[in-house]
Amino acid sequence: LVINQQGDPGQTSHRDSGRSGRSQLVNMHPPWSLLALSCLCLGFGSSQYAPDLITSLPGLSSAPRFRQWSGYLQAGSGKYFHYWFVESQGNPATDPLVLWLNGGPGCSSMEGILEENGPYRIHSDSFLYENPFSWNKVASVLYLESPAGVGYSYSLSRNYQINDEQVAADNYQALQCFFAKFPSFTSNDFYAFGESYAGVYVPSLSLRIVNGPAPINFKGFGVGNGMSNYQLNDESLIEFSYYHGIIGANLWASLNAHCCSGGTCNFYNSTESSCFDAILKAFRLIQGIGLNMYSLYSPCWGARGYQARYATDLASLFREYQFSMANPAPTDAEAVFRGSTAFSSSPHPGLPQPAGGPVHGVPKCINSTALYMWMNEDGVRQALHIPSSLPHWELCSSWTHTQYRRQYTDMAPFYRQLLRNDIRVLVYYGDTDMACNFLGGEKFVESLKQRVLRPYQPWYRNKQVAGFFKEYEKITFLTVKGSGHMVPQHRPAQALKMFESFLKNISFL
Repeated sequence: LVINQQGDPGQTSHRDSGRSGRSQLVNMHPPWSLLALSCLCLGFGSSQYAPDLITSLPGLSSAPRFRQWSGYLQAGSGKYFHYWFVESQGNPATDPLVLWLNGGPGCSSMEGILEENGPYRIHSDSFLYENPFSWNKVASVLYLESPAGVGYSYSLSRNYQINDEQVAADNYQALQCFFAKFPSFTSNDFYAFGESYAGVYVPSLSLRIVNGPAPINFKGFGVGNGMSNYQLNDESLIEFSYYHGIIGANLWASLNAHCCSGGTCNFYNSTESSCFDAILKAFRLIQGIGLNMYSLYSPCWGARGYQARYATDLASLFREYQFSMANPAPTDAEAVFRGSTAFSSSPHPGLPQPAGGPVHGVPKCINSTALYMWMNEDGVRQALHIPSSLPHWELCSSWTHTQYRRQYTDMAPFYRQLLRNDIRVLVYYGDTDMACNFLGGEKFVESLKQRVLRPYQPWYRNKQVAGFFKEYEKITFLTVKGSGHMVPQHRPAQALKMFESFLKNISFL
């Protein structure tokens, strides 16, 4: 089954050599240090992964209790994805293997390993400390920087134009390369997890695994605060904002008067100008007054002004209205929708900045300066086996974002086919996120029309309510109370219990 496939990636684009960052790489001929990596997946056995073994990490004071590797996996012709693989702290021979993907599109999974569910966190002084709630307590985890152009991943062809279907194909190829390097893990139960735009990455990859020839012991997948359906996400965000006190009574009345009829509201693609104006006012409140769109009750680094964790996530909201605006001289309200085509590069106030200027690709509302500084240290690059010819690392690549073509606005067809197979699915949401809100996620899961096994009810950690869940025959919808967009970062203990319970197929209660 081919679902909503819309063609091949575009032609190679030559970038302006005056731009900083990855443009320095794609405009020069591939260096021999990169070409030498082209045979990474030939053969099997320890000789393939031994060169990738991490023997030390700058800022880490004691040796870890597990093995880890960092290097490259071939992902299609001339594409090489950087990976960081950490073995389980339990029993790597029998514990599950999990792939982790961050979203964007255009954002690095190094955020996942170093700021969310990995074995380390980074102090502002670039020292690493142990994360007691690391997901590798119960599973071996593979963190993959995808697609090419993200983080330290690259393409020899200098073509960084990409779409959803091609990313799924590249991730599938990289996964096969991983098992060629690490054949001892082919018998382990395998799961794919991710968050945000990985709501597209993970199900599309999962369908390739289910239908593909590779002998992967695939058991299921999980999506955290995922972008699964644009319309449901937009429409529920208006409701979320009103019931969280962001939209006032007068604007709410205007939205209902101009966007609703017969008990049905269209906050997604109404052609009524009065509805459009009301939506613009609501969107300005959501993202333009200084709220942290990714964690409503958390402070926002950078304070008031244009607020977005990633320009890509902002671009995911109310896309139908963004596409309809052709006025070359937009009003102030319309300018809110257009926003910026590049990630915010404003420095975080009061924090040390790299000598070369502001932190690129780090958003105002999120403090990732320590991650940026650490990932660009020469010693770290050497420890992770990053070729010296690659440009500096960025949390999110604005170039990848602008080259990316989104094909899927509704992932339900993928879920429906996947749920016909013998797999399990977890869809979880931090309940204070506005980028991908839990109401839209709940409506998405309900739209799949699966048989209910357990009604909506609370789940607990240490006798405290951790959130709520509703269990269907093969899919579970779950919320994490008080968490924002990055659940393992905001509620690490609850996230680990959720993750372990799902992998072991035991009750969340």
